[in-house]
Amino acid sequence: MKIIFNNKKAFHNFFVSDLVEAGIELQGFEVKSIRDGAVNLSDSYVKIKNGEAWLKNCYIAPYDKNGLTSSYDSRRTRKLLLHKGEILRLERMANEKGLSIVPTKIYIDKGRVKIEIGLAKGKKLYDKRAVLRDRAIARDIDQTLKNL
Repeated sequence: MKIIFNNKKAFHNFFVSDLVEAGIELQGFEVKSIRDGAVNLSDSYVKIKNGEAWLKNCYIAPYDKNGLTSSYDSRRTRKLLLHKGEILRLERMANEKGLSIVPTKIYIDKGRVKIEIGLAKGKKLYDKRAVLRDRAIARDIDQTLKNL
């Protein structure tokens, strides 16, 4: 498994749970562009509409060697490939608890592009500060133990 992009911003802004692996419906040159690492999931999200999951606002750069840069929309909506039961479960959880569905990473597994999505609950500013404080304390403890 080769990780192409890890969405650190999602883990900074949200409490992420219930991770699910999904496939993406892509065009051929988009796969080449993803293999080159020209993808960004920072501001993207998943919307469920009519029993189908859609990835919105995901940036995949046009493949340079293809020459289709003028007619290609790099932020187009892409369909996610999930089982119907998974889609219904995600939709139910998102509607009941007021959660969002965000992509956390995109990777290549056995030659296929996969995306990991999860249910996300927004963090407050004090939650973000608490996480940073805990990391700083753990780093200080590790440094003092190393110096002993």
